[in-house]
Amino acid sequence: MKATLLLVLLLLSSVFAENSNSKISEKRQAKLIQKGERVSNKLCDEKKLSKITTKTFEEVSKEIDEVKPCIALNKRNKEALIYFLLSKDKNTTSKKEESINLPKDSKCPVCGMIINKYPKWVALMEIGDTKHYFDGVKDMMKFYIFDADFPYDRSKIEEIKVTDFYTLKGIDAKKAFYVIGSDVYGPMGEELVPFETEKEAQNFMKDHKGKKIIKFQDITPKIVMALDGIEYNE
Repeated sequence: MKATLLLVLLLLSSVFAENSNSKISEKRQAKLIQKGERVSNKLCDEKKLSKITTKTFEEVSKEIDEVKPCIALNKRNKEALIYFLLSKDKNTTSKKEESINLPKDSKCPVCGMIINKYPKWVALMEIGDTKHYFDGVKDMMKFYIFDADFPYDRSKIEEIKVTDFYTLKGIDAKKAFYVIGSDVYGPMGEELVPFETEKEAQNFMKDHKGKKIIKFQDITPKIVMALDGIEYNE
């Protein structure tokens, strides 16, 4: 996440240099972008936000006043939203380059769902020369944990990746932080929502009523099945 934000900030430096709000540190800009994304998700209408296409701070501020895409937008939230909107277009290319490359018509080997409609949830497991794609961490963990249902040589697993909820970047599943019990649902219901950093996971948990943050090694069969409302006796 830090590398992605640094790239965004470098790309935006010429834009922010044209307005008085550019006299803040890169760390502050990064925090504003993260806050702006939360403002966008919680207070704004996505369709109205999509109409804002200008590229300078003052122009975006003016368009927000005209389009009125958000409710209860105070001065601080508006500033954060502007930084997020300015970063959004610049960040799109890097997100696509770093996201998991999902082949057309890929199907989850656990539930059979075609995954292309849900790229923000995709997970990947590479076993030898074969790549398996999943519609979320939950189904991927079923494939990983339940060897009786999904028999294959676990020693041949080359790579496991999940999609960071905020950046959409493919990240190492074993290094990720997962929020459970939130009010955000994936294609198959309750999910393990993945993040590259613990801080991102904490922010998400606060915003979306998450119950707990866990690591890959803490994901048990009981936790996975509980997400489907099934009691599992180990």
